[in-house]
Amino acid sequence: MTTMPTHTATTNACKLCTPLGATLAFRGIEGAVPFLHGSQGCATYMRRYIISHFNEPMDIASSALGEKHAIFGGGPNLKQGLANVTKKYNPAVIGIATTCLTETIGDDVPSLLTEYRRAEEEAGRRTPVLVPVATPSYNGSHMEGFHAATRATAAALAAAPCPPHRRPVLLPGLVSPADIRHLKDCARHFGLEMTVLPDYSATLDGPALAEYQRIPSGGTPLAEIRALAGAPMVIECATAIDDRDSTGVFLNKTHGVPLRRVGMPVGIRSADRLFTAMSEAAECPLPAVIADQRGRLIDALADGHKYVFGKRAVVYGEEDLVAGITAFLAEIGVRPVLCASGGRSGRLRTMVEEACGGLVDETPQVLDDADFHDIETAARALKPDLLIGHSKGYRLARDLGIPLVRAGFPIHDRLGGQRLLHVGYAGALALFDTIVNTLLARKQEGSEIGYSYM
Repeated sequence: MTTMPTHTATTNACKLCTPLGATLAFRGIEGAVPFLHGSQGCATYMRRYIISHFNEPMDIASSALGEKHAIFGGGPNLKQGLANVTKKYNPAVIGIATTCLTETIGDDVPSLLTEYRRAEEEAGRRTPVLVPVATPSYNGSHMEGFHAATRATAAALAAAPCPPHRRPVLLPGLVSPADIRHLKDCARHFGLEMTVLPDYSATLDGPALAEYQRIPSGGTPLAEIRALAGAPMVIECATAIDDRDSTGVFLNKTHGVPLRRVGMPVGIRSADRLFTAMSEAAECPLPAVIADQRGRLIDALADGHKYVFGKRAVVYGEEDLVAGITAFLAEIGVRPVLCASGGRSGRLRTMVEEACGGLVDETPQVLDDADFHDIETAARALKPDLLIGHSKGYRLARDLGIPLVRAGFPIHDRLGGQRLLHVGYAGALALFDTIVNTLLARKQEGSEIGYSYM
């Protein structure tokens, strides 16, 4: 791990807060309402941040704690908030994520929920499934929150064994709604109906409706989550995740479900691993439709290789996405000179080395637990040709005078972040076209001629 000189404060963090990731995961559960146990400001900030990327309504309930609750505890507000949400939304699930405030004052949320359930049962009132997850922002990033909430949902709904069935489980990680839809389409080409957890492909990217839905249609069906223990296989598209937050590890250790960890399937080799796992689950060879996608990708790489070979790129964002994009860059001849993330799993260097294995002469510089002060300091000395990552790197790209290829989350300064395709052969093809055309546009801008045939 490369370390940078210490400084007293984070400057433009390269990560988001832990409970924000949890709210995204809960939004991918059928009939669920995300609930933050903390101040109202936390929920307001996260709603605004998520809406800016997805351009969809996003309700996040809150226990709305104030100053006095930091002394006396937030239990009464939590219980009252749950009652209000149950009455107004009639949810099937309430996903309760803690915040820095409630973790610091030490609220025992599981005990408070036990008290709440008992009181509601005694009063003869229905209680939705309550899924608590500890997500203090000072102890991780939005990725830890996302994975922890996914695992907590599985643990709450799939704790008991169930009969075996033929529906594999896909854990796609924090990808775009377009990515999730594409992965489900690919599975169907194999003849597979997979349980995708979480699935916010409709809840965070739905059609225009005549009437507002308080809880959007879609999400992973609860019946499928309850049946996770009987799945024939679980495919997890993450390697930076800690075992304690891994839904795949939970299902494997608790219920003996075979686990395949394939990483983020960006690029040829990574997508090969994913589709090999699907092929194993379906007990059939690669479908012709997907084989054609792979062939078109390879044809495009041959067509555009001369425009990208030898270019230098800085990649930043979530660790799994950074490793996936880095692998793809190495495949197409772009030299990844810096790979950075605000995550601190400690695995990023190993992931990058594996991603570049046999494809580059020199392993990229790696920064984890980094902010944009660190990234800028390193990037200036490396003289990159482009940046690849989310919108928070725009100012750095502008200062360096190089283009930014937007990928991942959040995309705040362009329309359609929720429709960006990253994964599979089709996602790699879309990313390749974007990279090539971005470099060509920059070349045209600096040319006296301004235009020429390719």
